[in-house]
Amino acid sequence: MANSMTRCAALALALVLLPASATAARLLFFGEQHDQPDQQRQVAAEVQALAARGELAAVVLEMAEQPHRTSALPRDAGEAAVREALQWRGWPWEPYAPLVMNAVRAGVPVLGGNLPRSAMRAAMADGSLDTLLDESARALLADAVRIGHCDLLPAAQQPGMVRIQIARDQAMARVAAQALRDAPPGATVLLLAGAMHVSRDRGVPLHLPREMAVPPTLQVVLFSPDSDGLRADERRSAQFTPQQDHCEALRKRLATPPAPAASSR
Repeated sequence: MANSMTRCAALALALVLLPASATAARLLFFGEQHDQPDQQRQVAAEVQALAARGELAAVVLEMAEQPHRTSALPRDAGEAAVREALQWRGWPWEPYAPLVMNAVRAGVPVLGGNLPRSAMRAAMADGSLDTLLDESARALLADAVRIGHCDLLPAAQQPGMVRIQIARDQAMARVAAQALRDAPPGATVLLLAGAMHVSRDRGVPLHLPREMAVPPTLQVVLFSPDSDGLRADERRSAQFTPQQDHCEALRKRLATPPAPAASSR
């Protein structure tokens, strides 16, 4: 018994004394509000700090689609070349440029993680996606979809929109998992996505077990307050920038009758 305890103690001490480079790679998920610049600035600083320490293996973004990536670009690539490599479409570039370029300048690949838009229609009709989450997680997503569409989305369309959300989370989980498998020991794979996507109770974390035989080390960081109902490992404060009420703008737009067609005479 004494010898056994001695061996266990020696093993525990050896594990404690292992250098950081010998530890497993990890996932670091940041969930943001897309219209809050300070949150993007903080993630850009995190990318820069991890890269400066040689600990950043890859950056995965919701804002770029699979399979686009910057892996083939040199460190001194210009922003235009980076945007082209990522096929950056539909998202403002300026808030995310420092984050992306910090990675590129450090020789760290930036990977598109999102589901391609061309696959979204098929996802809406794919009933098998319903089986990937339990009823409680799907209910959380359905409620978020309803609120996100300002209670204006017809009920018949909600299941399809939930499936798109599930498919997008599954897609990002696959890219992050592959990047982690490719990462050296002790490195970090960072994912930036909307807060809903990284929440532990409904988002990307729920899809990781299907992508990895061994559960990865994962840290989920959110900037939003605890009252949002999302689940994270850490909450960080960020300066709030007031924004236009998007729902009010949408309601006004829908309430405005279309302009009469111009006469052909």
